[in-house]
Amino acid sequence: MVRKIELNNRQEKILQIVKDNGPITGENIAERLNLTRATLRPDLAILTMAGFLDARPRVGYFYTGKSGTQLLTENLMKIYVKDYQAIPVVVRENVSVYEAIVTMFLEDVGTLFVVDEHSHLAGVLSRKDLLRASIGKQDLNAIPVNIIMTRMPNITVCEKDDLLIDVAKNLIEKQIDAVPVVKKAETGYEVTGRITKTSIAKAFVSLADDD
Repeated sequence: MVRKIELNNRQEKILQIVKDNGPITGENIAERLNLTRATLRPDLAILTMAGFLDARPRVGYFYTGKSGTQLLTENLMKIYVKDYQAIPVVVRENVSVYEAIVTMFLEDVGTLFVVDEHSHLAGVLSRKDLLRASIGKQDLNAIPVNIIMTRMPNITVCEKDDLLIDVAKNLIEKQIDAVPVVKKAETGYEVTGRITKTSIAKAFVSLADDD
């Protein structure tokens, strides 16, 4: 869960002063807190950059009226798939289940994307798919992955200009670990990247750290 924007005690006091008295200059805020303008400068910069306050030259500071939750939501709406997509790990649809297991292990991923002879997305393989196929006495070298993969059109995909928050909602709703980033082609989808739960976690942690 991404943490809300947290303010320290002095920043809360500054915010309240601006709410009650804005527009107000930095000097007047400093006077009310019995502090120097230099001491307050970092706090005012943080509040302005975070979006709580708006500053206008020769006028002073205004309260924007936005809560921490509103500001967080606005920031989430600025993060796109292309900012956090990773390199996709793909296999051909005619490779064996054994080869797919080896690839997943060597690449240290939880999902493989399966492509056809035109290098277009044909299916998706998860750890669960490969685990199910491994149970029993079947010869894994004799089973092609196209027998066990989830096929198009039953695959959730995204594009580079999609919002990351929308992809996150899909992952949660459909209980999947990754989605391919695709580019539309004449006869299908070209796989250009991947978004995983880890990608989304990194993005949200980065956002929280920026706050």
